[in-house]
Parts: sequence; C-alpha cells; structure tokens
Amino acid sequence: MNEPKNMRAKDLRSTFCRVCEPSCALIAEVSDGQIVSLKPDRDHPVTKGFACHKGLATLDLHNDPDRLNYPQKKVGDDFERVSWDEASRDIAAKLSAIKAKYGKDAVGSYSGNPLAFNALAGPAIGSFLIKNEIRRTFSSGTQDCTNKFAGSEAMFGSSTIHPVPDIGHTDFLLIFGSNPRVSHMSFISIADPIKALREAKNRGAKIRFVDPRINESVKGIGEIVQVNPDTDVYLMAAMLQHLDQTGQFDESVIGEHGERIEELRAFVAQYTPDRVAAAVGVEGDAIRTLADEFASAERAAVYMSTGVNMGRQGTLAYWLLFMLSFVTGNLDKVGGNIYSLGFYPAAKAGRVRAEDPFFDSPFGEIRKIRGSLPGNLMTDMIMAEDNPIRALVVISGNPLLSMGSGSRLREAFSRLELVVVIDIYPSATAEYADYVLPATDMFEREDLNMCGLGMQAQPFVQYTDLIVPPQAERKPEWWILAKLEQAQGFDSILDAAELPNQMGRIDHMLRQSNTSISEIRAMPSQTNVLPAPDAGRFYSDWIQTESGRVNCCPPLFAEALLRCEAIFAELQAEDPGQLKMISRRTNYMINSWMNNLPALKRPSQQTNPLYMHPEDARARNLGDGSAVRIWNTFGDIASTVSLDETLKPGTVAMTHGWGNDKTRMQVAKKYAGVNANDLLPSGPGSYEKLSNQAFMTGIPVSVEVCA
Repeated sequence: MNEPKNMRAKDLRSTFCRVCEPSCALIAEVSDGQIVSLKPDRDHPVTKGFACHKGLATLDLHNDPDRLNYPQKKVGDDFERVSWDEASRDIAAKLSAIKAKYGKDAVGSYSGNPLAFNALAGPAIGSFLIKNEIRRTFSSGTQDCTNKFAGSEAMFGSSTIHPVPDIGHTDFLLIFGSNPRVSHMSFISIADPIKALREAKNRGAKIRFVDPRINESVKGIGEIVQVNPDTDVYLMAAMLQHLDQTGQFDESVIGEHGERIEELRAFVAQYTPDRVAAAVGVEGDAIRTLADEFASAERAAVYMSTGVNMGRQGTLAYWLLFMLSFVTGNLDKVGGNIYSLGFYPAAKAGRVRAEDPFFDSPFGEIRKIRGSLPGNLMTDMIMAEDNPIRALVVISGNPLLSMGSGSRLREAFSRLELVVVIDIYPSATAEYADYVLPATDMFEREDLNMCGLGMQAQPFVQYTDLIVPPQAERKPEWWILAKLEQAQGFDSILDAAELPNQMGRIDHMLRQSNTSISEIRAMPSQTNVLPAPDAGRFYSDWIQTESGRVNCCPPLFAEALLRCEAIFAELQAEDPGQLKMISRRTNYMINSWMNNLPALKRPSQQTNPLYMHPEDARARNLGDGSAVRIWNTFGDIASTVSLDETLKPGTVAMTHGWGNDKTRMQVAKKYAGVNANDLLPSGPGSYEKLSNQAFMTGIPVSVEVCA
C-alpha cells in the first residue's frame, strides 16, 4: 500500500545563502529533483534561524523562467542556441585570432561580486587568466571595497587583516556609512546584526551612526551623527586631533606596538574640530564630545562600510578609523576590534611586501589591488588609440549597470571584437555579448562559506552539496572555464578520465583547523563551529608588517595626504547650495541582483526615484512626484522626486543597479528604472589612486524640473 504523500518523510537538505557575508543557514525541501521550499535553519548553531527575505528570495531566483539555460551565440541582433562544444570552440578560435593579431594584452577580464560567494570559482579564474596571459583584469571590488584591502596592507602588512568590532562586549560602537538593517554589514560576517546591536544597546552600550541620512538602522538602536557626504575622513581626523591635544592617546600601547606615530600626529594636527565643522556639517563641540565619548568608554569599537568606502578617500578613512581604535588601546582588546581567525590563517596568506606597488601606464601611475586594475579605467583601455582591449571575458558581473559613466562604457563595449559573458541571467551586459554561457546558481553547485574567512563574529565553516542537479545545460563557472581551456589546447581538468576532487584545495586548508569536508558533512547542519575570536594575539601572531608594529602613517600615503588637504580646500570653496548624491541601499535589490523577481517589485519598489529633502525640493519648486532632470559634467538622467526628511539637507540619494531598459529579463525590463551610475565619473582622476576605488558617493549634481 502506498503511503499518503503528506505522510512521507520530507527530503530536507542543509545549505546556506550566498548573497552576503553572514552566509545564513537554510533548509531546502526537495521533491522530484525540485526545490519546493526554502526556510531558515532554526537548528543551526550560529545563524539560529535567521535569514532575511533576500536570502529566501533566492528560491525565486533559482526558479526564474528568464534564467539562462543554454549557451548562446549572437547572430545579428538576436541570440541563437549553440552547443557547449561549438561555443567553446568558437570562443577559443576568436581569442587565438585576436591575440595573434594584436598581442596578448588585447584580452581583458571582469569578475563580479557573486564570485566572492563561490568557493570553487576563484582558482578556476586564476587558471584561465594565467594560461591566457591576461593581465588587464578588472573586478567589482573597485566599486565597493578595495580601499579596505589597500588600507590593511599599508597598516597591518596584509590585505586580509580586517579586525571586526566585538559587538557582544563593547560599550561604545561607532559605525560609519553602514545600514545593517538593509545591507547586513560587510567585512564582518554576523547573523542578524540588528539583533546583536539591539542586545548591545539593551546592556548599556552606546551606538553612534555616522551617515548623511537617518538610515533604517538608527531607530531603536542608536543615535545619528549626520555628516555631509564624503567628509568622514575629516571627522575622523578631527577626533584624533582632539584626542591627541587632550592627552587621550594610550602612549603605552603606541610605544609598544606602533611606528610613525609622529607623522600621524602631524597630519591630524591640521584638522581641528572647529576647522572641519563647516565642511563636515557637524559643530566642533559635537565632534569633541563624540571623540571624548569614544575614548572614555571602557571598551570601544569601530566599523565602516560602503557609504565611506565609495568616496574619494576611502583608504585614508579606513586608516584613520583603525587609528581611532589603535591609539585609544581598543585594537586587539575585548569589546574593541579583534582579528577573527576562522578555519585558515588568512592574515598570513594576504601578506604583501612593503614596496611601491605603482607602475607607469598611458593613464599615469596605476597599481593593481588584489589583482584588479582600476575599474574606472576599463572604458579608457577599451577605447584607447594605442593597444586597446579588443576582447573581454565577463564572469558573473554586470559592469554596464554597476560601473560609472554607463554611456561611455556602452560605447566602449560596442567597439569590442569579442565579448564573452558567463552568468545566470541575460543581464544588461550580456546584451553586448557575442557569446553568453549559462552558469549554475548557488543551489546547483557544491560550496563552502569562504567569504567570511577572517571576518566572522563567530567563526564556523559550513559545507553544502548541490541541492538539485543543474537545470538544462547550466554549468558551474569552474567547468565553463575549464571547457574553454580545453578548447584552446591548454591542459584542462576536463582532460582526465575522472574529474579531480574540486574541494581538494579547500580540504587542505581545513587541515589548519583539524577538520575536513567529510567530517563537516557528518555534523548537524553540515557545520563545524570554531573557537570564538580572542584578543591578545594580534601583535604576536597576526600582524604582518616587517617590523611587527602598526604603521600609523604609511609613507605610501604621502601623495594622498596632500590631496586630502586639496580636497578640503575644494569643500571650503564650494557653493553652499551644491547638492551631493549618495547611494541608497534597498531591501529589495542587492546591487544589480534580484531586479527580475516579481515578489520584490512591490508598489514602492517599481521605480528608482531621486530622494530629496523637502527643503531642497522647495528651493527648486519641486514636490513629491515631480519629474526632474538630474545632471552634472558626467551625465544627464531623468527621474521623479521622492521627498525624504531622513536626508541631511544638501544631500540627495538614488539606488544603483537600475537601468534595465535593454535586457531580456522581463520583470527587470518592465520596471527598468534609470541608471544613477550614468552620473558617476570614469577615467583618470575618477578613483582613489591608493586603492583603485571608484568615486561613487558625494557626487555633485544639479536638479531641475523637467521642461
């Protein structure tokens, strides 16, 4: 007798989200090879049943009928299905012909944000780039976080040292440019950050948010210090100046663990609270009070995210942020900022030599940061008269919507002789492709939560097998790149009669924590909980500078420090009525992800308005819903006004990732919105030289009613 369907044992499988750093644990219910439901894993020892609606919406993404299923080749203005053999053979031939005609520098690559959450993609991309001798490499990192890599290299000797705030024990937490309720924080992996912040507040911790907007996280959690956009670096410098002047530096910690402290003191001496007050938009007394509160707290921690990263001086801000922690004795202290080891000593893996990283180019002195050139130079390198990029391989990225000056970039893409896009969707960038290759999503491949390594509030390592087989002809990125290598005649892992263990490298890394994938798979939720971060080992075990000391004012910063004063002079001379545009995060998209999901296109999320303070709107005879033109020297777009009293007057905001007017994604096209990044600069001078970080916030704009 057959058992009633509702009485059968459910096929429940442990997995985790790969949208952002927390890697929240999920339970997928599978029936007949299909995922029928996705829920938070309430038994998970770390995330404990937390998962945001974006993570749960990944099931809609998985089932999206607009997903790519087959390799496609552009024929005329349309795409035709081709086999994997034909696609790889054609791409190999075209790459060979381009390199033979123009040289190996004619081929470039771009890697997108989703690859940070894909444990097997990185080595495969590295193999493909090395075998093809591709040196012109770009990534989405230069749009949101490379300032942190550059800053940690200079201060701590490693790009992978990012001490996290010990929220569970701190008495004072200072948060710059972050909205945890919406974005769940980055460069710290913590499940349910709002819960952690609320618990800290309830036990008496003071929490201060520094932001041009009273963001969603402030209410019920902390207090706001509203600053003018892209001026955080001067607020930090003024706090340090006041602490130094009033004798609140911890001289014993500095003497034992710091170097070049006098150079730091000389730099911050220029920026007294009263001098920076007008530019920052915060009174001098308020700056002094904030500094005193931070220094007098028994345990204080700092944190900063993309709202500051994306400014003109993100590296200097990250440096001064950690100087606040270091000179007050809060670095490597319980309740301060602590290095989180995780399952592998990433601090040592990211070690760099203390040498000048810059080299000459037709665009001036440039550098690579973790393998990436300035993304804001990609357009110029494609459109260059001498030795331009002729072919581009785009892997899990959407540069046409995520990078600045989209109109110039679209023109550049139209000049390329070959564009290959590997993605899960027919993105806006894919419309310019000659070949589009369908990748698997997070539920169609095995994985391990690598992204949070070295940044977890509570370290854990979780494994997931593929939950369901890939649909149609989708393949994981490592397979696609290996297929191209094979077609090119290179040695490929696909040559072997039996595929090697793709997790072998990670298993080797796991030995550092005396565990293995096979052991983890047998654990509840396929998760191994590791020791919590501990204070007291940073200076002895983790810092990677040659001296073993914190570099309090790296010589590499000399040019940037002069530029800092030049930018300050510009701010002082600026028209008081100048509007500055910031990027506004949303709960219903993440960058250009998820813009094709009907469930997230709620009535208030179907357009991309210009958010504006009522005072600024009235001064321009604008009201809620007014059609407006927004322009500057970089671009010109049209949108509508949405009045927003949470903004500091003089600040306007838009969400990036919109602009899907040319795509085969039906929902995204229906609610295309406008690409705010068309107002961003590109080319030489449009990024921070120290880190290649694009200038994407605090952008001067003008606004007027549409004629």
